[in-house]
Amino acid sequence: MKRATSFGTRRIATERLLVAMLFLAPAAIVVGVLVGYPMVVTLWLSLHDANGSFVGAANYARMFSIDETRHAITNNIIWVVVAPTLVTALGLLLAVLTERIRWSTALRTILFMPMAISFLAVGVSFRLVYDENPQRGALNAALVAVHDAFKPPSKYYGAAPRDGTGLVASDGGYETAAPVPVGEPVAMPLVGLPRNRVPSDAQWAGPLAAGTELRGVVWLDFTRGGDGAAGSIDAGEVGLPGVRVEAVRDGQVVATAVTDGQGRFSFPDLTEGDYTVRLAATNFTEPFRGLTWLGPELVTPAVIGVYIWVWAGFAMLLISAGLAGLPRDVIEAARVDGASDWQVLRRVTVPLMRPILIVVLVTLSINVLKIFDLLYVLPPDSSQDEANVLAVEMYRVSFGGGLDYGLGSALAVLLFLLILPAMLFTIRYRRRREFAPERPVGGRAAPRGGGALSRWRSVVRRRRAEEEGES
Repeated sequence: MKRATSFGTRRIATERLLVAMLFLAPAAIVVGVLVGYPMVVTLWLSLHDANGSFVGAANYARMFSIDETRHAITNNIIWVVVAPTLVTALGLLLAVLTERIRWSTALRTILFMPMAISFLAVGVSFRLVYDENPQRGALNAALVAVHDAFKPPSKYYGAAPRDGTGLVASDGGYETAAPVPVGEPVAMPLVGLPRNRVPSDAQWAGPLAAGTELRGVVWLDFTRGGDGAAGSIDAGEVGLPGVRVEAVRDGQVVATAVTDGQGRFSFPDLTEGDYTVRLAATNFTEPFRGLTWLGPELVTPAVIGVYIWVWAGFAMLLISAGLAGLPRDVIEAARVDGASDWQVLRRVTVPLMRPILIVVLVTLSINVLKIFDLLYVLPPDSSQDEANVLAVEMYRVSFGGGLDYGLGSALAVLLFLLILPAMLFTIRYRRRREFAPERPVGGRAAPRGGGALSRWRSVVRRRRAEEEGES
């Protein structure tokens, strides 16, 4: 009888196993074809060179000797350290702030919308945002507007002396090539100033006669049609008012003057000797034209900023879901106990949210390790090498000019090995959080979260006990 029962039990177990295998077989086949087989082929290709000859681990040694690969690994480290941390911190901040406003759902929807845009479209869009020309780039246009509000450019930027008129460049300004004796008029013709930037109060310069003091004229040496003579004041040529002029002797500025509406200046106190007359550099200060966001120096921070813009909404939604499940009695006890908003966030909210924050942080770390499309589209060719990461380098080596599938496959294996620890950590951490019992504190179960959290929990329990005793 026992043998029959044992046989029946084994038969049922066998049938259940067969049914389970039958249901799992389609998924296993798909995983094997789409995941398992490419992994095996990639590992096999990494042991061969570009010609298909077996080279063993030579590709793995070679990729660490190439400057481009080492730079890509360095950039990946920067990405892993900076991007997930900033996205998680910003997501936590947005989640806490959106809880306190009336239209929180609408705001969260708006903040999450960048996730609906592909990285290809994001890269193309931010090419325009980061454009160096303030007339096209939105970010530089905003920076220039703010900068010019506090420090506007000079009126005569871009202007320069006409060739052959005896003026030479000097520390951002222009000065006479040789000292000028007092009594001899100093002619200082400038060109390169568009007519639309000529001051409205500018008047015809007119001839300048000699005198007993150091004097001169600064004018726009340009006549429409090209009929005027270079270096002389022709009819219709206007003086340039408001130009700062300096008299220099022995390398020291001894006097300053400002031109009038006709562009004339004089130094009444200088009646003898020779002086170098200089147009100060402040007359030609160029306007602020923004930053080269996608240049070699700023390209990596600029692309990380775009990544944060896209993924901050994702982190905010996950953290907001965790915040909705927090025990409100603990937070209220902390506030009654006199804790500030910062203390509640640091000592109550963050400890309770630690599991979710860790999951978000690790998930983003895995994501940035394999980031490709944003870095392939956004940086220009001149900065592509500076912004390079492992996924982009793998593509360039495999499908670029060299078609070196062996080295590209070795980079793919390296990328997988870098991602694998983060994946295993996430799985083990979630299992440990799911099955680990709560730690007892004072004879009662208390959640993880630190001393302050346990203390405020105790406050809640004590107050409830007092209320029950009174009743």
